[in-house]
Amino acid sequence: MFTHKALRQMAMILLGSAILAFGLYQVHARSAVTEGGVLGATLLLRHWFGISPSVSGLAMDLCCYALGWRLLGRGFLFRSMVASAGFSLFYRLFEQFDPLWPELAKMPLVAAVAGGLFVGLGVGFCVRAGSAAGGDDALAMSIERLTGVPIQWCYLLTDAVVLLFSLSYIPVGRILYSGLTVVISGQLIGLVQRIGLPHAKQSQLN
Repeated sequence: MFTHKALRQMAMILLGSAILAFGLYQVHARSAVTEGGVLGATLLLRHWFGISPSVSGLAMDLCCYALGWRLLGRGFLFRSMVASAGFSLFYRLFEQFDPLWPELAKMPLVAAVAGGLFVGLGVGFCVRAGSAAGGDDALAMSIERLTGVPIQWCYLLTDAVVLLFSLSYIPVGRILYSGLTVVISGQLIGLVQRIGLPHAKQSQLN
C-alpha cells in the first residue's frame, strides 16, 4: 500500500512528466531547438526515422536503467520507471492535438528559453520527488562508475555528443540556441530540487 508520502511523490512525478512532454512536443519538436541526452536523441530519431519520442524515449530509458540499475537502488528505479511511462503516455496524448505555437520555428531564442523552462520544471519536479525523468541520470552514473570522471562532466559529455549528431539536421546557429536551452534547463532543475529545503541536499534515492 502506498503511503501519503509515496502518493505525493507519484503525483509530483506525473506532473513533472506532463510538463516535460508538453514542452518537448509543443516547443522543441516545433522549433528545431533540441535538447541534449536522451531527450535530444528522441528528437534526432523522430527527425530521421519518424519514431515518436513516446516510443524511443521509453526504449532508451529502459536501456539506461538496465545499465545502471545496480547503482540506482530499487525505489529510485521504480519511481524513474513511473516518470518514463508517464512521459510516454502524456506525449502520446499531446500528439493528438495541433501545435499551439507553430510560429516558434521562426523565433529560436524564444523557443530556447521556453524549452529550457519546460524541461527544467518538468525534470526538476521528477528529481525533487526522488526519480529520474529520463535515462540520462542512470547513464551518467554508469559512466562515472566505469571511468571515474566526475558526474557533471558525464552529463556534459552525453549532451555534447547528442548535440554534435544533431548537427546532421539542425544548423549550427540553432545548435547554439540548443546549448542555451540545455544551460537554462540544467540550472532550473537544480533550483526546483533545492527550493524550500533547509539544506541543498539530494533527494533520497532508495
